[in-house]
Amino acid sequence: MIELEGLTKRFGTKTAVDHLTFTVRPGVVTGFLGPNGAGKSTTMRMMLGLDHPTSGTVRIDGRHYRELHEPLKHIGALLDAKAMHGGRSAYHNLLCLAQANRIPERRVTEVLDTVGLAQVARKKSKNFSMGMGQRLGIAAALLGDPDILMFDEPVNGLDPEGIHWIRNLMRTLATEGRTIFVSSHLMSEMALTADHLIVIGQGKLLADTSMADFIHRNSRSYVRLRSPQRELVLDVLARGGFTEIRDQDGVLEIDGASTEQIGELAAEHRIVLHELSAQRASLEEAFMRMTAAAVEYHAQPQEPAADAPRWGAGVKGA
Repeated sequence: MIELEGLTKRFGTKTAVDHLTFTVRPGVVTGFLGPNGAGKSTTMRMMLGLDHPTSGTVRIDGRHYRELHEPLKHIGALLDAKAMHGGRSAYHNLLCLAQANRIPERRVTEVLDTVGLAQVARKKSKNFSMGMGQRLGIAAALLGDPDILMFDEPVNGLDPEGIHWIRNLMRTLATEGRTIFVSSHLMSEMALTADHLIVIGQGKLLADTSMADFIHRNSRSYVRLRSPQRELVLDVLARGGFTEIRDQDGVLEIDGASTEQIGELAAEHRIVLHELSAQRASLEEAFMRMTAAAVEYHAQPQEPAADAPRWGAGVKGA
């Protein structure tokens, strides 16, 4: 378990992390979300004792990270896969960590096999691709067989098979009762992996809730309907008590309804339907709505210059 209480970090006049209080519990995958500059990396570094908080505390199973004897046996972390010594082989990078934490040498072979690097164990890590380096960083996090694991952007550089593998690995570790804390900008992956969400913006806590509740509270689900009998549909829906209806170019969007309800009404009144589908809210939509006011960096769309030639406009000399 990881517990934060009033965690704050200031860099001069800038407050990067602002009185964060939350608990990361065992048995579930907890996602850590926030826009760029929200303070996620600084928070994770303070959890591991790499940055000193201005105020507040972090507890790892009731103790500060610096109080942990042989810390890799308690908490494993992937914050920067490039932190490995490029001149050492994958095997010797992990062996140095193992010896410093009194971890048996056989464990090095085990984790290299787990992450799929057994065949390149004796190659220097500086020659690894980004994906291979990421796997080596994950192996280092797993080395001490810890009960707590933290991953910052774990799918960076991984191919589709690797992404599927790390997703299943995190879920399996959580079902074993371990504490899994993962930060990622890939909403599609987070939606498939996380059970619980911690969301921050401008260093402040915005949400601490289940995945399902977060999406429900911050986005919209509706039923989409198309029919050549539009006026009849609207009349039947109104009489059925469905009044929250949007008309988008002939396509009706009905809030507060299920496809079963609408389908039964249509069948009862012999209405022809060309489309009836449930539109589920996405994590990305919910995240964008929740953090809209906390985004620090906004890219502006670029308008073409008035005299700039357009494709297909018959540019002379082409």
